Amino acid sequence: MLVSPKELFKKCYGKYAIAAVNVFTMEQIHGLFRAGEKANAPFLVQITPAARNYAHSLMLSAMVQAASKIYPKAVYAVHLDHGNEAHALEAIASNTYNSVMIDASHDSFNKNVERTKTIVEEAHKKNIFVEAELGVLSGVEDDISVDEKEARYTRPSEVEEFVKLTQCDSLAVAVGTSHGAYKFSGGQGIQFNILEEIQQRLPNFPIVLHGGSAVNKEEISRINCSGGKLNGGATGVSPEEIVKSITYGVCKINIATDTRLLWARVHREFFKDTPELFDPIIPGKEYMKANEAFMLEKFELLGATGKANQFIQ
Repeated sequence: MLVSPKELFKKCYGKYAIAAVNVFTMEQIHGLFRAGEKANAPFLVQITPAARNYAHSLMLSAMVQAASKIYPKAVYAVHLDHGNEAHALEAIASNTYNSVMIDASHDSFNKNVERTKTIVEEAHKKNIFVEAELGVLSGVEDDISVDEKEARYTRPSEVEEFVKLTQCDSLAVAVGTSHGAYKFSGGQGIQFNILEEIQQRLPNFPIVLHGGSAVNKEEISRINCSGGKLNGGATGVSPEEIVKSITYGVCKINIATDTRLLWARVHREFFKDTPELFDPIIPGKEYMKANEAFMLEKFELLGATGKANQFIQ
């Protein structure tokens, strides 16, 4: 069942968080929907511009719509992640998304406001939820690359004015996480003092945490044992920090890197252990099972397990 993030966040605020998972393939969509239905947990399906360029927006939308029929008890929203104006306007016009993100975080404050407000005005005509971003996350994800020295935290002093001027529905903030598998290179972790001040200035307003993957070291090790060459120092957001962030108004946790690492591990081990095989169905099924198991654990961590009933009429 398709549900607006506005309803999801209203129910979960301060109690649990919604996993927002980037998808590129049929296997990822199956694993996510299967886990959501099994756990009775609401979730967001996230589609990036890079994913749309890879699979085509029509293909991705068709797969999501098919999944909703295959898993009729799944409670979810469909979200455009990290879109510019063109991406967001296309998603709004397509009538297949009920949530979009306009990412103008690299611009000046005034330009960010201007670009975000334009998208909000168009999206709200169709009751489409809008996520904006204030502050810049470092790291690499899809076609996003921000050098560490250019990353900057969200300034709490700006959040009230930004939300008031743009009328956005949620706000992604830069509080120490980063995109990709190389998070917290400085070892500082999430800056909870910033989150706390943002919550004080925007009480009950949904905050989004980008770069929320854990980057399991065992997955890194298994990938490298099967021929990979990932940086062994890669690290992500600890489960303890994720849970703590929920109490500060974080309603949406973005997940992308972890499911990619899972894909790499499953396929590398498959081809290493069975070099005589070449059928994509075999590792594909294994990845769906692994992705489902991963999401079941993530829903439990975020406190979302069993919460989908809150949105079923």
